[in-house]
Amino acid sequence: MCGAVRYSATTNPANSMVCHCQSCRRVTAAPVVAWLTFARAEFRFTRGTPQVYESSAKVKRQFCGACGSQLTYQHLDTPDFVDVTTCSLDAPWAFPPTHHSWLSDDIGWVKFGDGLPTFERSRFGDPS
Repeated sequence: MCGAVRYSATTNPANSMVCHCQSCRRVTAAPVVAWLTFARAEFRFTRGTPQVYESSAKVKRQFCGACGSQLTYQHLDTPDFVDVTTCSLDAPWAFPPTHHSWLSDDIGWVKFGDGLPTFERSRFGDPS
């Protein structure tokens, strides 16, 4: 949001989704969060150093220490990938989501009519 922390990726995302899980909702104070998944080797911070919050035993989240914007999600069981908040991109519209995950945690009043596939948990299995 403020530009104190910037990043870049040298490849297209491997995944683009909307997460409905309780952890993502709570850390962003939003009903859902859109994420992109990049190969860790193709992602780097180009300005500033993000702060790190360990939201669970296996999950580290990075955010801007200046404005608080949530930036990344990294799970220890998938160290070769990093998830990046889609709306922290300069052009979030460039990577529309392909599905919704973690509907098992959904808030009842959240309704989407986008016709995308939905998954009770993760589309790729549950690393937790």
